[in-house]
Amino acid sequence: MPPKKRFSREQIIDTAFEIAKVEGIDAITIRKVAEKMGSSIAPIYVNFKDVDELIQEVIKKTFHKSRQILMEQNTGSPFRDMGIASLRFAKEYSVLFRDLVMKQNDYMKRYDQELGNDLVEQMKKDSDLEGFTDEELMDILLKMRIFQTGLSVMVANGLLPEDFTEEKVTEILESTATDIMDAARLRKEAIYNDHQRK
Repeated sequence: MPPKKRFSREQIIDTAFEIAKVEGIDAITIRKVAEKMGSSIAPIYVNFKDVDELIQEVIKKTFHKSRQILMEQNTGSPFRDMGIASLRFAKEYSVLFRDLVMKQNDYMKRYDQELGNDLVEQMKKDSDLEGFTDEELMDILLKMRIFQTGLSVMVANGLLPEDFTEEKVTEILESTATDIMDAARLRKEAIYNDHQRK
């Protein structure tokens, strides 16, 4: 009798991630993961108490991939980096993007809070954003995220015109970021000038 194959926790997560990448998070089952690995369900239950625990690990891996894509941008312009990273993730992992962004779930809340704090810290290093308070930066970030999420949804679902190249999408992203920052600066100046007159 041949020896039983041993599977590490990481191999099981990777297999479940591959299933989620193609079929979606809801497609992950213990049996499906075991079949894809060419195994019984036993090694999975040795490493995970249930399918929910395995799904949580797949979500963590997905967020790690998303963060990795963001860190690869690192141009010094947080808006550009965030937008390009989101577009890349939406294009490369369209099924996961739709699952996490377009379906109601609790997974994104924790990630959004962590990512938001990281991005505000990055934004403070951007010379184009000097002089804004943390609250103002969060407001600017929210507006930009609303726009880039919509753009990413269009990318993930193939809704952009065929002649929209990656360069054109980047151009729109950058010009929108500039518009949002300029509008925030004008609003800040108007409030300041209003207070000076009183």
